[in-house]
Amino acid sequence: MDIPWGSEPAKKFVTNVGLITSSGPHGDNIMSAEWTHHVSYQPGLILISLKTSEATYENIIKTKEFGVNLSAQEQNVLASVAGGSSGKNVDKIAVLKELGFKFFKAKKIKALMVEGAALNVECKLVNKIEVGDHVAFIGEAVEVHLLTGKEPLVYHGQKFWKFGANIPRPSEAEINKIKSIVEKHTKK
Repeated sequence: MDIPWGSEPAKKFVTNVGLITSSGPHGDNIMSAEWTHHVSYQPGLILISLKTSEATYENIIKTKEFGVNLSAQEQNVLASVAGGSSGKNVDKIAVLKELGFKFFKAKKIKALMVEGAALNVECKLVNKIEVGDHVAFIGEAVEVHLLTGKEPLVYHGQKFWKFGANIPRPSEAEINKIKSIVEKHTKK
């Protein structure tokens, strides 16, 4: 069974907005990637999922590296431009620079990084896995830049959001009740 992009089931997922930067046959490029996930602490690994038709896909295949920039809440325009066209046809970096967005040179990879992002991670490709109509690239973090005070942009229902009210953890009394029930049902 398929879960197509834009369908009601697909809209129920909540993700961040990964701005994936690369440099290669299509020059310096940026794209928005809804599927950007931190999948290991030691070593630090990040998974991105792309279509093979993307310019970013071809850049990563050639260079074996990419940048992951988690879009900050105030970067919704940047995320829209990065996701609105293909790097095969449009120099999105030039468009974004003309709109006033800034980039900086990465320390350990050749791709540019997004200035003002909530998080920037320079990645070296360690694995490539075909999954359905996408390819999952797993990159190992080789350099991390963190901007404190920046919250990531949230993507849900094909719209951008920012974090709202925090939902508190259960009370201590509820936690103790749960622990008691878990102990009661612990397999021996």
